[in-house]
Amino acid sequence: MSDPAPLRIGILGAARIAPMALVRPARAVPGVTLLAVAARDPEKARAFARKHGIPRVHPSYDALLCDPEIDAVYNPLPNSLHCEWSIRALRAGKHVLCEKPMAANAAEAERMAQAAADAGRLLVEAFHYRYHPLAARLRELIESGALGRVQHLEAHMCVPFAIPGDIRYRLELAGGANMDVGCYVINLLRFLAAAEPEVTRAEARLSSPQVDRYMAAEFRFADGRTARMTCALFSASLLRMSARVQGERGELRVFNPIAPHFFHRLKVIGPEGSRVERIRGDSTYTYQLRAFLRAVREGKPMPTDATDAIANMRVIDAVYEKAGLRPRGLR
Repeated sequence: MSDPAPLRIGILGAARIAPMALVRPARAVPGVTLLAVAARDPEKARAFARKHGIPRVHPSYDALLCDPEIDAVYNPLPNSLHCEWSIRALRAGKHVLCEKPMAANAAEAERMAQAAADAGRLLVEAFHYRYHPLAARLRELIESGALGRVQHLEAHMCVPFAIPGDIRYRLELAGGANMDVGCYVINLLRFLAAAEPEVTRAEARLSSPQVDRYMAAEFRFADGRTARMTCALFSASLLRMSARVQGERGELRVFNPIAPHFFHRLKVIGPEGSRVERIRGDSTYTYQLRAFLRAVREGKPMPTDATDAIANMRVIDAVYEKAGLRPRGLR
């Protein structure tokens, strides 16, 4: 029997994240081919294609979506464009791997999910860390009872990204710290808790009207557990990427749960002392692409599917509202 045809992927936009998130992983995943790219600036698309060995350049996003040889689309466009172009791709019969956050708000995510259902195509949010063995190990430790009954969870992601005019700071492009890095820590808390939280408090510090450079929020779960998160693009905490789970009998701490392929440190503290674990593996993006390929070809489930994306966007919206700000994309 001959090998199945490769999954042929097109990229919407020559985004900075695309080489790490897709181009390099595609070289490591048999059965995947990067076929085409399109960008608003055709010369930028041509330069991107030359640099990364992508054989086909389309003059527009629409032209790429009309290419019958493309099976799936990677959408790393600004947050405000995720909904429109993901829906267009789905209606064109393409599977979609969409960068996080899935949309500008939960209502947009719901429309995207409906478009995927109508088209019978896969829609996945690119929370790549969920596919690394470290994520599974964190849940395994919590569910094993090693910590006892969980009482409190925390997640933090503060990075130094003070670049004036960047899309992360532009309201019309659905920017803000809670969208860019906050979506990660909210997703992580939901994943570790295996439940949906209620936002009890939120505080934002702004870079411009309605645009948060820092966000802190507190949560409560239906069973009484509490949680807290901080996220920032510019704050006194220049670099902080960590999570903590406090139980009755022990505590779990992890440094860099979001990009563990670079470096991470998992520590479990209990009555008998503490131990440190390192979970080896490939890049989180490579794991994600393998899972995406299996989902398309074999119908395997993806944990960061459209349903999960809607739930995550609802919490993001609620954090903004509790902080006295508008969810992105709403007037």
